[in-house]
Amino acid sequence: MKKLINRPEDVVREELAGIALAHADRLRVHTDPHYIVRADAAVEGKVAIVSGGGSGHEPMHGGFVGPGMLDAACPGEVFTSPTPDPILEATRAVDGGAGVLHIVKNYTGDVMNFEMAAELAAAEDITVEQVVLDDDVAVRDSLYTAGRRGVGATVLAEKICGAAAEAGRPLEEVAGLARTVNASARSMGVALTSCTTPMSGKPTFELADDEIEFGVGIHGEPGRERRAPAPARDIVDALATAIVDDLPFARGDRVLAFVNGMGGTPLMELYVVFNELHRFLEGRGIGIARSLVGSYMTALDMAGCSLTLLRLDDELTALWDAPVNTPGLRWGA
Repeated sequence: MKKLINRPEDVVREELAGIALAHADRLRVHTDPHYIVRADAAVEGKVAIVSGGGSGHEPMHGGFVGPGMLDAACPGEVFTSPTPDPILEATRAVDGGAGVLHIVKNYTGDVMNFEMAAELAAAEDITVEQVVLDDDVAVRDSLYTAGRRGVGATVLAEKICGAAAEAGRPLEEVAGLARTVNASARSMGVALTSCTTPMSGKPTFELADDEIEFGVGIHGEPGRERRAPAPARDIVDALATAIVDDLPFARGDRVLAFVNGMGGTPLMELYVVFNELHRFLEGRGIGIARSLVGSYMTALDMAGCSLTLLRLDDELTALWDAPVNTPGLRWGA
């Protein structure tokens, strides 16, 4: 294992220390328990948005804390859900009196621990709405989930809901937008290699040199099938067909097209993938109105990518375009 770390057991703590030093103008990092909040939290009268999950998916979620996106993020250990305690502490820290939205990826530990934290917050008269994201079309159940997994649409929901909350919309509307994004988005990924967690020091799963895995999860969960390596065009056609047929997307739709790197894929290759995705969608009569290309929800050092399509309307487009100022996503601010 070759990684730029000290001791594996210290990696999350030391990562958070680095985040605190690098972005002290935008956020604060709390320890014991660990959580990250925007520097001006709590914002009085504004709906607060909290998300989180296991570390190893950076910049998800801590890199999306700041104006126009998340008010707080709760990082667990690598590929491990945060416990209810930091989620509750973060919820308290950002509650500005207008309620708190928990955006949760559909992984069993995340859902259970966020639900427990919400119940504890309710006992303290903090109003919490929870929305679970499950946009991955690859498999119905997996090692970590009951039902579909929450993946790339989580980034889009956090941005869109963050803009709505920043504009002063009430909790019911902000939560409704998260549900709309989830209902209107579909994702699927492919792995070219496995990833290596610091504590194990070995690949999470075995993938031969002559294999790639379609529908892999962000923790290395099994996907739909393994195939021989193929040109980017063929890989995109397989992923995009599964995505478009699932909603289904239709001729005349306008979409946000998100090509996401899994941590070990050069940006050059992600743009090759985007070019092929544009070709595919153009052939289906689906227009790309907005795009996002880069590594935003990763799986440590896994080589591969995921595709997410979000069907847009005027409201979602305007909220996507609204200013955002976080370490991992920034424009118009």
